[in-house]
Amino acid sequence: MDYAFSQQRKNSVHSKFEFSTCENARTAAKILNGAYDPDTVTANSEQFRFRRFRSGIFDGKDARRTRTPIAENVDEIVEMIKVDRHVTSHGNGQELAIGHDKVLSRWHKAGFKKKLDPWVRHQITQKNIMDRISIYKALAKRNQIDPFLKQILGEDEKRVI
Repeated sequence: MDYAFSQQRKNSVHSKFEFSTCENARTAAKILNGAYDPDTVTANSEQFRFRRFRSGIFDGKDARRTRTPIAENVDEIVEMIKVDRHVTSHGNGQELAIGHDKVLSRWHKAGFKKKLDPWVRHQITQKNIMDRISIYKALAKRNQIDPFLKQILGEDEKRVI
């Protein structure tokens, strides 16, 4: 990442020099690509830099990129689930003016999973583990007494449909 950043700064310095000597960005891009690798700069990036140079910005840094706004109200997002377990991420996102994918990621980070329709905490308690074990034992015992696959298959069939 640092190497790419330093290359970008070097390209910007060379672009400044080409700005003072060339008449347009396309010829500057051809000169830079001829001096270095063929894919060093694109004509579009040179045009962008030339526009900045013409407007008086010679610092060589690219403009800050805009990002999606960070959800500042994380507590509100989680609180909405606690109030109504059947809330949707789209509705919640529209209400808070953020994207539904950001709402989903916040819910998942808070430990909520969507099970059938309501949002529930995805934490297995000791009671849940004991219930799962007892259900597994009951199903295993039932299969020993009366194998359910024999009910589905006849004696001469070899595969499950």
